[in-house]
Amino acid sequence: MHGSKREDDGHSTPEPDPRSKAFPRVILSLAIVGLMVGLMIGRLTTPEERVLEQVDVVQDGLDLWFNEEPQLHGENVEGTVALVFQAEGKAQRGQLLLQGKPVGWRVQKSKEGLLLTLIAARPLQGEWSGAEDDGRWKVQVRLHE
Repeated sequence: MHGSKREDDGHSTPEPDPRSKAFPRVILSLAIVGLMVGLMIGRLTTPEERVLEQVDVVQDGLDLWFNEEPQLHGENVEGTVALVFQAEGKAQRGQLLLQGKPVGWRVQKSKEGLLLTLIAARPLQGEWSGAEDDGRWKVQVRLHE
């Protein structure tokens, strides 16, 4: 019977590995460090999401507060006012008074972003504008009949 002792290369005992046993650990450590650095760089270069932070009911309209300037598309459609913001936020609804008459508003999520709809029993027209105010972005929506 043969033992595991090396004798003239006549047995199936593997030859000793000339590489260091630390080599796989070094490669694994370099891979982990590279992954962590890549994640940190990605986190730093990713733009901050635009978020609807607050909706204020004001005289004849709404003030919407965002953390950054959102892309905005708005239309006056058949007596309603509809605005789409490329931003995140929670669904909300409420009412405001326009010349003593109620106007309903609703913010809801859509596939394009946030959809703000203002509707009343009579046809509405609206204007909107945005500006930076106190480190945040404010979109003013003003209504008239």
